[in-house]
Formats: sequence, structure tokens, C-alpha cells
Amino acid sequence: MASSRQHLSHEKKYNLLLKELPNYIVDYVYHMENYERSPSTLLVYLNDYKHFLEWLVDNGFTTAPVSQFPESVLESLPVEAVNRYFRELSNENLEIAKDEKKKREKTSINRKKSALRSLFKYLTIEYENEKGEPLFYRNVMQKVPVIKPKESLSARSTKLADVIFHEDTDIDFLYFIKKEYQYTLSSRQLSYFMRDIERDFAILSIFLGTGIRVNELAEIRIRDLNFEKSTISVLRKGNKKDIVKASLSVMEDIVSYLSVRNERYGGSAADHEYLFLSRYNREPSPLSVRAIQDLVTKYTKAFNKGSKRMSPHKLRHTYATKLMDETKDISYVMEQLGHTSESTALLYVHSSQEKAELASEAMDRRRKRLKY
Repeated sequence: MASSRQHLSHEKKYNLLLKELPNYIVDYVYHMENYERSPSTLLVYLNDYKHFLEWLVDNGFTTAPVSQFPESVLESLPVEAVNRYFRELSNENLEIAKDEKKKREKTSINRKKSALRSLFKYLTIEYENEKGEPLFYRNVMQKVPVIKPKESLSARSTKLADVIFHEDTDIDFLYFIKKEYQYTLSSRQLSYFMRDIERDFAILSIFLGTGIRVNELAEIRIRDLNFEKSTISVLRKGNKKDIVKASLSVMEDIVSYLSVRNERYGGSAADHEYLFLSRYNREPSPLSVRAIQDLVTKYTKAFNKGSKRMSPHKLRHTYATKLMDETKDISYVMEQLGHTSESTALLYVHSSQEKAELASEAMDRRRKRLKY
């Protein structure tokens, strides 16, 4: 099974992190591996567990190091202490940019609660010692509810509408990057922009023309491009391979980037090479997910005059909304975004090939309004 660079990196990190945690958490991770939890998910869980145990140490529940944290402390932990931990998490101000902070989202708090609930369930029910008994019996996390925010479909739709491009604003955004952004830059900034314009524009074009995820874009290799059929092979969640349809305009933007890629970034035409490169120590290096996220933030913030920064995920939502407007076909939209199961997708594979052509042409007609 193919693995993305991100998954391989996360696997390495969580294996290192395991050495800092007690054996019963290591056992839990091995247990979760049997359920094919991804390295990315396990890394998030381990960071949550480490943070929780460190908080308990800092608050005097034990003097033992985290790697030898006594299970007896978890067994006798008062529910008030756990509630206090989550209150502090909720009230903590997180720095998201220079001079900009915000509190954790409720969804983030719920995810941390769910991670700890899963661990405690394992230790009190599924774990077996040499006598076939769990590590301990009292599960304090059962007393800590995960209260999910209740939202109507209309409310969720309204919230989504607040974070995407509307009407033809996505086209205006691409026009701004192509024609106007350069006039907002200093001479030094301009030199970097002119070096990277073809690459960065192709990245923005792919997001707004295919709806793929940022990690899927970062993993694209030269061999994944099919210019004859205007398709791109991607590695979806769970390391599942998929093929997405792109408009001719998107493929043309990729061709424009490829015409300068090797000279500017030191790449070659080898099929195995990653599509999007940067230079690091004068050597070609695959563009990281973080770098891609940062460039999307930079360009959208400039377009919105600093009032609203956008992420690759919001560009994905923009594409999905536009595609739904053009096709009125939710099954095709879900397939294009990789949201259907493998068995469900097979029901639409024949019809979606024709719909893909029609939808691609419709999306392309919209892009033709952009004057290069």
C-alpha cells in the first residue's frame, strides 16, 4: 500500500513519541494499529495523551516522569481534576499568527475528550494483564461528556457560506494573482513572486479546479498527470488511489508551470518526481503541506485586503459549491471530492464519466473569463 510523505513523517514522529510514554499507552497504540488507524491519527492521540499526563505532573498528581506515569493515578483521578483540565484548555489563548490569538474550537476540545475516553475505555475494559484483567476498573472519563454543538443544516450551510468565495469571486481572485498582486509588493518580494508565479498559480488553480485536499496536492508526482484525459491521480485518505477530473484551464496552468519547473527548481522529467518543488540548500525539494498552506493564506489574505485569510480546505469547499451549482448532481460532487465509499462510487462510475466531461466543460467556460 502506498504511503504519503506526511504519513511516513507522522509514523516516524509517533514512534519516537512512544518512547516518552508509559507502556500501557504503547499497548493501546499497538491495539489501535490492528484497527488500521492512520499514523496521522495516532500521532494526534499521542500528543493529546502526553499533554494530559504532563498537566497532571505539573499539577502535583505525581512526581514520576511521564514515561513512568503510574496507572494508579489515572484510576483514582477525581472528575473535578479532569473537568479543570478541559476548562483550562478551553480558556487558553492560542497564537495563530503574529498579534492574533484565538481560543480552541469546541470541536478541538471534543476531539481531545474522545481521545482520552478511547484510552480509558481500553485500559478499563479491553486491556488484559497476565491474569486476564484490565489495568484498572474505575473509568473517570465516563463522567466527562462529549457535547457536540447542535446545528441545523441551514446553520451549517450559512457557516460554510461565510468562508468560501461566492459567485465569480474565485475567478476574480485568480485574476488578482495573475494581474494585480505584483503591484502590491516591494522589489524584493516581487523577485520571489516572479520566480514562483507559475508554480503558485498552478497550485491555486488545482485547488479551485479539482477540489482535492492539500495533502493530496502535495503528493502529486509527474506520473500522476494525464493531459490527454485531463485527469490527475491522487492518494486519498486511507492511502486509496483515485482519479479526479480537471478542466483544460487547470491542465494548461500545470503545463505553464512545467515549462519553468526544471530550470527554476532543479527538477527533471522523471516520472517518480513530485510535481511541486522548492529549492532547499540549492537542491530540489518537494513542497511541503505547510508551505502550500502558507502560500494559500498569503495570497487569499492579500486578495481580501487582510480581512479574511483562507485555507486550502476553504478553496476545496468553494470548488464543491461551484461544481454543485453547475451539475446539480450530489453523487458526482461526492465522487469528485472523494467522499463516497468504494462500493457506492461503483454505482456511478459509468454515468460519472460522461458527467465529468460536461462538468469540466462548464467549469472551463467560467475560467475563460479570466484574461491572461
